[in-house]
Amino acid sequence: MKDIPSTHTDFIIEREFDATPEAVFQAWADPQAKRRWSDCHAEHTTGYRLDFRPFGHETHQVLYPDGRVQQIEKVFFDIESARRIVFAYDIQLDSRRLSVSLVTVEFFAHKHGTRMVYTEQLAYLDGHEDRAQRIRGTEESLDRLRLEITRPPRSPAGP
Repeated sequence: MKDIPSTHTDFIIEREFDATPEAVFQAWADPQAKRRWSDCHAEHTTGYRLDFRPFGHETHQVLYPDGRVQQIEKVFFDIESARRIVFAYDIQLDSRRLSVSLVTVEFFAHKHGTRMVYTEQLAYLDGHEDRAQRIRGTEESLDRLRLEITRPPRSPAGP
């Protein structure tokens, strides 16, 4: 088998939100909110779990109609409320690891609310490369994050 070297890339996405850094951070910390905005394959998701604390994990499994299984496993390393989140994650497709990433998300108070900076450093493995798709998918998730932050609060279930 021919050895294919790893390749590396990175990207940065900035977003401004009309909400406090605490509110934007909370959308990352709350399992129900996080799943609503970050799940780009919701209709095919078969498993999701979020343990949002240092050394906690977030797992996400997608079963595609054609039978392929995608597994995403995250480990949180640094969490500073309303300031910063640092995590690493890998993506596997049918048990083949495609990439491993290190992500830093920073929250800054801004005149209209929050400026969030998302920085991802990727190592692609064995010839896999999807930088444009990864950026587009992340941008779409952050667009859903904006909608999540601006949605009206859910009222408690009652009579």
